[in-house]
Amino acid sequence: MTTSRTVRVAAVQMAPDLESAMGTVDKVCLAITEAGQKGAHMVVFPETFVPYYPYFSFIQPAVTMGAAHLKLYEWAVTVPGPVTRAVGNAARKAGTVVVLGVNERDHGTLYNTQLIFDATGELVLKRRKITPTYHERMVWGQGDGSGLKVVDTAVGRVGALACWEHYNPLARYALMAQHEEIHAAQFPGSMVGQIFADQMAVTIRHHALESGCFVVNATGWLTDAQIESITPDPAMQRALRGGCHTAIVSPEGNYVCPPLTEGEGMLVADLDMALITKRKRMMDSVGHYARPELLSLHADLATKAPLHALGDAEMPNPTGAHDDHDEPGCLAAPHL
Repeated sequence: MTTSRTVRVAAVQMAPDLESAMGTVDKVCLAITEAGQKGAHMVVFPETFVPYYPYFSFIQPAVTMGAAHLKLYEWAVTVPGPVTRAVGNAARKAGTVVVLGVNERDHGTLYNTQLIFDATGELVLKRRKITPTYHERMVWGQGDGSGLKVVDTAVGRVGALACWEHYNPLARYALMAQHEEIHAAQFPGSMVGQIFADQMAVTIRHHALESGCFVVNATGWLTDAQIESITPDPAMQRALRGGCHTAIVSPEGNYVCPPLTEGEGMLVADLDMALITKRKRMMDSVGHYARPELLSLHADLATKAPLHALGDAEMPNPTGAHDDHDEPGCLAAPHL
């Protein structure tokens, strides 16, 4: 874009509520309100933040994690449902675009899902992580290409990827080719240690440079008490520390403000959208620097379903999730 305009964004680093099915949603709604009061036009939350990232799967063998996995099923989010209504309502009241990571339940399967709400409160994108990483494959199913899309929002063209999807260059290129202006990156945080944070920094800065877009990255945070509640083993507790790098990066690969690496907090920064053109004038990976006659990406962006009915027979909606129930507090927000 050549139009000079400024977009204020917020990146939230926060601890989930591990004790309440609705507690994390309440924290999300409060943070959206706070971001709106600070003038933010967009706010990004961590990966699968609602109800929480499945940290148990990183430190427990599959044979012992059944109870924790079933609890995640019980507390997971259906789309649409009371959680999406609550968050959409908060986004509308604050007048801000919201990118939120959730554990989505679709009947018998959980998915690592990223939700993008426009400033009107409308849910404009639901995408599922295409390949869960390592231990995550015991928790989530695989997404399809239907979510590899950039959407028009009040702040511009927004795309999103979760965690190590940023190590899939073709997934990133699919969004780059759709000319994303702001990229929402989400990581779990409080895992692996400093090496995870260091790798994250390299990854998001490189995507900003290569795509010529801004990157807003949010990671989660666990308190010492929460880590101890997940595991009493000191050796395993060490695996649940570090790895936090909430940050906002310009198209030139620079930090717009210092990253947040410990504790809870909210980064707020103004993005000069003219920097996108400044970067792409020199190097546009999907424009004058591309060679599509030599190298191009074939992407299947269709939604995949396990049942394709032929004929006139009426079939139930194969993607309709079970109904969950409105609960008091933030979850009881009105329908969009």
